[in-house]
Amino acid sequence: MPNPYAQIFAAPGAKGFTAAGLLGRMPVAMTNIGIITMLSITAGDYALAGAVAATFTLSMAVITPQVSRLADRFGQRRILPLAAGVSVAGLCLMLLCVQLELPAWTYFASAVPAGCMPSMSAMARARWTELYRSSPRLHTAYSFESVADELTFITGPALSVVLSTMAFAQAGPLASAAFLAVGVLLFAAQRSTEPPVRGADETTRGAGAIRSLPLVVLALTLLAGGIIVGAVDVVAVAFAESLGVPSATGIVLSAYALGSAISGLAFGALNLPWRPQRALLAAVAGTGLTTLPFLLVGDIWTLSAAVFFAGVFFAPMMILVMTLIEKVVPPSALTEGMTWALTGLTIGTATGTFAAGLAVERAGTTAGFLVTVAAGALIVVIVAVCLPMLGRAVRRADAVRGEARPEEGDRARDPIG
Repeated sequence: MPNPYAQIFAAPGAKGFTAAGLLGRMPVAMTNIGIITMLSITAGDYALAGAVAATFTLSMAVITPQVSRLADRFGQRRILPLAAGVSVAGLCLMLLCVQLELPAWTYFASAVPAGCMPSMSAMARARWTELYRSSPRLHTAYSFESVADELTFITGPALSVVLSTMAFAQAGPLASAAFLAVGVLLFAAQRSTEPPVRGADETTRGAGAIRSLPLVVLALTLLAGGIIVGAVDVVAVAFAESLGVPSATGIVLSAYALGSAISGLAFGALNLPWRPQRALLAAVAGTGLTTLPFLLVGDIWTLSAAVFFAGVFFAPMMILVMTLIEKVVPPSALTEGMTWALTGLTIGTATGTFAAGLAVERAGTTAGFLVTVAAGALIVVIVAVCLPMLGRAVRRADAVRGEARPEEGDRARDPIG
């Protein structure tokens, strides 16, 4: 049986934009923790460090979808270098302010333009969509992208912390800026796979793609999923510390990422008989149910097993959300739509971190785990209630595009046969 991942990379240009995209997406995982580490070392103030990092994250949540919208309208090659240039300039200005020990307000001021960081995950997915629209290989490509995101968030924060603690305080954010500049320039240079600019659809004018109710539902789905991820991060630290083995936190978080990566790769090789909205309901149901064992864990190993199985359902959920976005969002706003979903995930992760931290502080680790259970219930309710609406949106989109079921789709678009 042919390797489905080898097949998607056989398309001309696929390897080039993927390699560049991997470099360009590293800063998303590195910058936040890099800012926290840098300011905790130089200023010795964790409150300040967290506030500046939160400013950067909020700025990115607001600005990045607009960058993607401009990329849809004017082309990636024209927009990405400009956006990355603003972000790199903001990061470098922050590093200079820290080096010169300028007032704290300058850190916040520079964090805002630093948030003009393009979503390279969404840009890469847009290119895969252009290569394999209406082909079963698009499912495999989306699966690869989800696994790539997982690997980025495994390696990125660790690299940033190591650089800032072992080299010099600004090394982590500086490396983020370098990855962004090099990755984006190499990515934008891959012109053969760049999606063409399409005229704006009437439904995406004005406020943009976020006017689409199905997209709002899918972004909220990832937001609820992000709450689980953020809560697990915080509670894992607190749980390990309560057992006197804080160094074991890495084992727990690696188990979560490992479960997600393995299931993402396996899921990408499958040709599911279900429609994506029904498969999404199954995935979120699994995500919700796998939060319940968190309430029963008693040691690091049982917690690691619990988070591993929780991660098993997360990657398929992410893949199916992107699959549905490709169907319900007009091609002229695809990158923006995917970026809104990823922004929902980012906001959810920050929310989960805050809520779980507050719960643990006031009532212990069990209360922190209850945050994940509540988010798991929320994600099931969102998808179950909105399932008919998602189904209608998919059928309407398929009718407009004249598409058959994915396995019967137009293979003429498949660049490798």
